Order: sequence, then structure tokens, then C-alpha cells
Amino acid sequence: MTQTLTCPAPAKLNLFLHVVGQRADGYHLLQTLFRFIDLHDTLHFTLRNDGAVRRAHAIEGVAENQDLCVRAARLLQSETQCALGVDIAVEKHIPLGGGLGGGSSDAATTLIALNRLWSLGLSRAHLMRLGLQLGADVPVFVFGENAFAEGVGEALQACPLPEAWYVVLFPPVQVPTAEIFAHPELTRNTVSFTMRALLERWQELRQESHNDPQLRNDLQPVACKLYPEVARHLAWLDHSGKAMMTGSGACIFAEFAERSQAEAVLQQLPHAMRGIMAQGLTRHPLHDWVSG
Repeated sequence: MTQTLTCPAPAKLNLFLHVVGQRADGYHLLQTLFRFIDLHDTLHFTLRNDGAVRRAHAIEGVAENQDLCVRAARLLQSETQCALGVDIAVEKHIPLGGGLGGGSSDAATTLIALNRLWSLGLSRAHLMRLGLQLGADVPVFVFGENAFAEGVGEALQACPLPEAWYVVLFPPVQVPTAEIFAHPELTRNTVSFTMRALLERWQELRQESHNDPQLRNDLQPVACKLYPEVARHLAWLDHSGKAMMTGSGACIFAEFAERSQAEAVLQQLPHAMRGIMAQGLTRHPLHDWVSG
């Protein structure tokens, strides 16, 4: 049996994000298009035979029992009555509170990796159901393909996307997702579209030189109002491309068809701002580790 695994946990972008309603339990209903990018955390899993689940390094501000990787491992143990354990070490490269899905991706990679390390043989659908218990964005990382999402983000349809490059900016703030969704000024009644209509409009938008108010991030105005650094980074990148915030923020991105275009924009980045160039992925790096 393999004793150690080293696995990537890629970031995601929301190429648009609409809030189309709210359930009775308070969860918001969304429509969004998820795209994986090659920015990723790296997770190391070392098998234990004593059943203990341990985090190799403390993370400031995150108690071990609240860590999504630890929670994912213990949930998988409970679901399968597995007697094995694991030590988990995380190399963080995805900013916290940036809307890039780092915590959710780490949790999904933990489920996928331990399904293999512990020889559990659970299907993709089974792991996705477990992932939803950890967070609304976890299932798409287990799903493993760029996807159109509805519901709270768990109703997924695979969506092949063309090659693209992104400039991603990291404003120096962390934006709490709950704060944005709770804000009284958040738009909660964007008209729902079919996936076909949304994707047709998105394809048209890629050829145009301006942003389309029909394809936007509904969370962006609130985040910009509460966090001026988000607004400042958005304004700068918007001069170079059709910039948008991802998730609930704080990160800002713009898409480019050619690597050279993204490189040229990044070279102009002011010294006071941080950012990277990232390539869009066709699928999750661990997609083939799960069947079904």
C-alpha cells in the first residue's frame, strides 16, 4: 500500500456569478461558471495505522478541528468506518479569503487522495455528496471538470472551455463570504438563464471589448463598497481587460486568449499590487483518480 501521496489542489475562478434567489434555510441560489486554473496548493498525505488524523503544521487562526482538510478526513473515516489515519501537510499558495476556493479545493483533494490512500473505492458521486457537507464549493473540485453550476453550487454540468490565460490580482484583504452574502444591498433576484443561453452570451462577451451587465458577479458591488482595495484593484485591471471579481472576493481577474497578452498586462502591474498569470485548466489534475 502506498504510504505517502503528494497532490495538487487547484484554485478556481467564477467566470460569472449570479444570485438568483434564496432558500428558506438562508442559503443563496446561484448560477455560475467554474474554471480551474494552474495556481494550486500542494498537500502531502502520510498514512498512519493508528486511526489518528493530524495536521502536520499549525495554521494561524484555524483550529485543527475546524481545518477543512482535517474535517474532510474525519468525515471520510466516519462514512466508511476506516481504521486508518493520516498526517496532512499543506503548502499554501492560494490566498485565504480571496474567492479562489482554496479551502474547498484542499478539502476535495483530501477526499480524493484519502479515497486512494485508504483504498476505499468510493465513487465520484459519493465523494461529492460528502463534499457538500463541508462546503458548497467542494463538490465542483471532486467533479473535476470546468462546470456550469446551479443551486447552492452543487448542481453541476460539465462545460468544456477554450484555452485561456488569466491575470489574477491579490488585494491585501480577506473578504469573509458570510459578510457579503448577509449584506442588505446584495442583489438576490437576478433573472435565471438556461445554461445554453448563458454560455452563448459568455462566448459572445469574450469577443467584445466591454463588460456585459448580464454576465457579472453579483457579489462584486458589495465587496467593492466594503473593501476599497478590491475596488482599486478592479479599476486598475479593468483598463487592461474585462476585469471581474471571483467568488465573494477579494481576488480580481481578467481573461486573455493569448499568453503574451496576459504577460504584457502583468508587466505593467504597479509595485504596490500583487498578482500572477495563470493558465486555465481543461480539468482537475486528479480527475482520473476517481471513478464514476
